[in-house]
Amino acid sequence: MRLREALDLAEGVIGLTDPNPRVGCVLGTQDGRVLGRGATQEVGGPHAEVMALREAAANGHDVRGATAWVTLEPCAHHGRTPPCCDALIAAGIGRVVAAMQDPFPAVAGQGMARLRAAGVQVALAGGALAEAAREINIGFFSRVLRGRPWIRLKTACSLDGRTALPNGVSQWITGPAARADGHAWRRRASVVLTGIGTILSDDPGLDVRLVPTRKQPRRAVLDSRLRIPVDAAILQRPGTLVYTSSNDAERQMALSAIGAEVIRLTTDRERVDLHALTTDLTVRQANEVHVEAGAALTGSWLESDAADELLMYVAPMVLGPGRGIADLLPSQDLATTRRFQFAGSEFVGQDLRLILRRIDSLPEHWCPLPP
Repeated sequence: MRLREALDLAEGVIGLTDPNPRVGCVLGTQDGRVLGRGATQEVGGPHAEVMALREAAANGHDVRGATAWVTLEPCAHHGRTPPCCDALIAAGIGRVVAAMQDPFPAVAGQGMARLRAAGVQVALAGGALAEAAREINIGFFSRVLRGRPWIRLKTACSLDGRTALPNGVSQWITGPAARADGHAWRRRASVVLTGIGTILSDDPGLDVRLVPTRKQPRRAVLDSRLRIPVDAAILQRPGTLVYTSSNDAERQMALSAIGAEVIRLTTDRERVDLHALTTDLTVRQANEVHVEAGAALTGSWLESDAADELLMYVAPMVLGPGRGIADLLPSQDLATTRRFQFAGSEFVGQDLRLILRRIDSLPEHWCPLPP
């Protein structure tokens, strides 16, 4: 099916298009010939429909009367680029089939309406194809519909829930395949975030290295007291966000001098307020936030009820005493515990990858799909 092919194209630009959605487009004829393919490029670049039209033109194909299969409703507004629906109309496209409607307020049905008014046949696929399109862009949908990014907590642990030995040694609990898969999830993110405890103990770079990528996500650190060393690996590329509650001007200046951006979020507690941080990331148009942190910060995200998803790699080993996944306050009874729903499970090499989502973060609660 051509829409499935378009979804593959959209998946191919994961890590490139933020803050725009990942969109794929296939142009073809009713007898099965493909005339052009395209996917949305880096922000400011052409969208999927324009890329497909350009490929068709480069190959000498006439697209008049052809069908455009696209994973998201063509845009209808002037942003950094002209409206895609106008490009399709001008090219003489006869039919447009979109997996689902674009939730962005400046589009939200207007693209399909403009196409229909121009005499183009339009249809929404809905169903499983719409669900797949939503999953590819879950962060974009979250930011547009809920006014906040999709927050994902990643952890790797043993069967008995340990992330490291008592002395902090954790390399490597999981195997090479799981580590590469974790980098693929980093690639999805607008921002990869960790805490000062992880910086001081492991000094991670938190960049994408084990899978190909055309663009690195932005990196961020929660550091209430500005203890991060200026030679920390995460600061070696300019633009790292350092969230703090400290008013130490000298430390702020030292970090700014090496290209970090220090954001002070005032709070009545020593720790950075995670809801204020989430608001700041929303303003920065972050779609997906990928958190790789120790037990303290992971516990804080869970306690704040701000995390949407858990990405867990479980290794087939038992460590015994060691560091746990999350530091949490004790629950008084089972009825009030935080509950998650399994959203996926798959073996990755020798390890098991689990995806769990908070019940009130399930996409169908805030983004119902057409039948």
